[in-house]
Amino acid sequence: MNHFKLISAMTPKGDQPQAIEKLVKGFKAGKREQVLMGVTGSGKTFTMAQIIAKLGKPTLVISHNKTLAAQLYSELKDFFPENAVEYFVSYYDYYQPEAYIPHTDTYIEKDASINDDLDRLRLSATSSLLSRKDCVIVSSVSCIYGLGAPEDWQGLLITIARGELAERDKFLSGLIGLQYERVDTELKRGSFRVRGGRVDLFPSYGENPYRIDFGTEAIERITLLDPVKFAAIREIDKLVVYPAKHFVTPTERLESALVSIEQEMKAQVRKLTGEGNDLEAKRLESRTLYDLEMLKEVGYCGGVENYSRHLSGRAPGSTPYSLIDYFPDDFLVIIDESHQSIPQIRGMYNGDASRKKVLVDHGFRLPSALDNRPLKFPEFENKIKQCLYVSATPGPYEMGRCPEVVEQVIRPTGLMDPVIEVRGTRGQIDDLIGEIRNRVKKSERTLVTTITKKMAEDLSRYLNDLGIKGSYIHSEFDAFERVEILRDLRLKKYDCVIGVNLLREGLDLPEVSLVAVLDADKEGFLRSDVSLIQIAGRAARHVNGRVIMYAEKVTDSMRRAIDETARRRKVQEEYNRANGITPTGIIKEIREGIERWKKAEEFVHDVVHESKSEYQTKNYLAFLKTRMEAAARALEFDKAARYRDEIRKLESDKTEKENPRKGKRKTPGKKRSR
Repeated sequence: MNHFKLISAMTPKGDQPQAIEKLVKGFKAGKREQVLMGVTGSGKTFTMAQIIAKLGKPTLVISHNKTLAAQLYSELKDFFPENAVEYFVSYYDYYQPEAYIPHTDTYIEKDASINDDLDRLRLSATSSLLSRKDCVIVSSVSCIYGLGAPEDWQGLLITIARGELAERDKFLSGLIGLQYERVDTELKRGSFRVRGGRVDLFPSYGENPYRIDFGTEAIERITLLDPVKFAAIREIDKLVVYPAKHFVTPTERLESALVSIEQEMKAQVRKLTGEGNDLEAKRLESRTLYDLEMLKEVGYCGGVENYSRHLSGRAPGSTPYSLIDYFPDDFLVIIDESHQSIPQIRGMYNGDASRKKVLVDHGFRLPSALDNRPLKFPEFENKIKQCLYVSATPGPYEMGRCPEVVEQVIRPTGLMDPVIEVRGTRGQIDDLIGEIRNRVKKSERTLVTTITKKMAEDLSRYLNDLGIKGSYIHSEFDAFERVEILRDLRLKKYDCVIGVNLLREGLDLPEVSLVAVLDADKEGFLRSDVSLIQIAGRAARHVNGRVIMYAEKVTDSMRRAIDETARRRKVQEEYNRANGITPTGIIKEIREGIERWKKAEEFVHDVVHESKSEYQTKNYLAFLKTRMEAAARALEFDKAARYRDEIRKLESDKTEKENPRKGKRKTPGKKRSR
């Protein structure tokens, strides 16, 4: 039975029908891998959605960066509003892994800032996979990193129902076992509080808290609550509570894990002592004993993932569990922008292993910490049953495995690849400013790509000084900030955005008519033929799309990119002429993406006496306040101030809407003289 329901006003056009038919036919015939080579703007995401709907399999969509993953998540959520479309990326805003530098005797402790919203979305993804068959999980390469065993995670869930015989204290003990925290005041995600026979619970993976009222023998009611006012939204008959963290262990397994960890510690201490490394041996012993005490008392410790092999009962050197293990046996993997994603997946293991080996050798971690790792590439390959590689520029790996490629060159709107022009570098900034201003007059937008972060920041400040509304974007921005900046570009808050390597694959910005490439002749990763083709594709969604490469010479990479773009443009032009098609620009609604309040929409229709906009505003305010407090704790006061100003504006607008007289500001008049 097909559980997926694709909802869209669009129908397959251009090259889409033949691509969908060939790919679906190939997978149904048992093909393990296929390649979709689709140009930018040809509707690859819509094609992917059609394939998911027709095959009816749970699907993992892998992207190589959070920004593109967020965009894919938003689009697929629109295509499948009645299905479980989830977002799974690294939950760190900032991450400094644990490391040791021997030649300077410098130990770097793990330092991380966890994004609460991304953590919730990760937990929501795994809970959906274990409870539903209609899941589409959009993920970064975080999906190949270690997680707790899925059977442990599912085996520890608590199911309660209204009218069911249940003891309050037993329920509370179960929540503690699932790593939920008991609080007395503020109820936050992953915690619960108790008032007599009433238990308020905020699931770690949900947007709304629940209230469970226990009678003398049975559960009297279970109520879904508003996350801001904690007012009742509706009563429900049944509630399933999943663990608060991905690393949870059954009690009997924990006891045996404690024994095996201690045994490994003693063996490693003897080894280090025998080699004359007494300092390292003592260090390892004290650190491990402390972690053992924490695990024994609370079932959790800092760096608990380093003991994952013991906690899950795996054999030394065995493949760790990952998000992929939460999928059923028959599922589909779609690797978007595969020319970037495949090398990234391939490189994760070696970097992680080299860092951890140093920690093990110097007594900071047990050897079993090496088994807490991302999947090796052969392990990843073995876990995949059927895979679709999607890219405008497929890499050698995909092309070597799939000699027959399904091409999608024709765009449904008739748009052709942009014209590429090469200009000299003398006076390039002044020339660029003139081009941006011409686009501003036409209400069009510009993307500029530079070689370095500093150049992007300096150019952004220079343009702002000249009255051009610009912003820069690079890897130091978190996933939410990147999405917000690109959305603001579409909303005309910015005339242009300057970036280094993020303004490439997959970004869907129909308002962009100009892409400027500075230092296009600097051969390397950022200016390879693949990179230049991808950069040029950002202007392919506008009828006036144009690319300007500033360079002193035309490199081999530039020539290959220009020739490939010209080839595609010729095919598109001939198709348009043969079918009487006049190219038209893409008009795309600007929607919210991964913002926290988006999830709350599924509850809106059940809210009594509240409109949809009012309910979303309350959730948005709660989101902003959480972000403001987090920024203040991190001493990022400029960011906290921006959130504060947005909160004040929303509250002011809300007050004016509810009471126009009260919300309206009085015009200051002349003061009376005394």
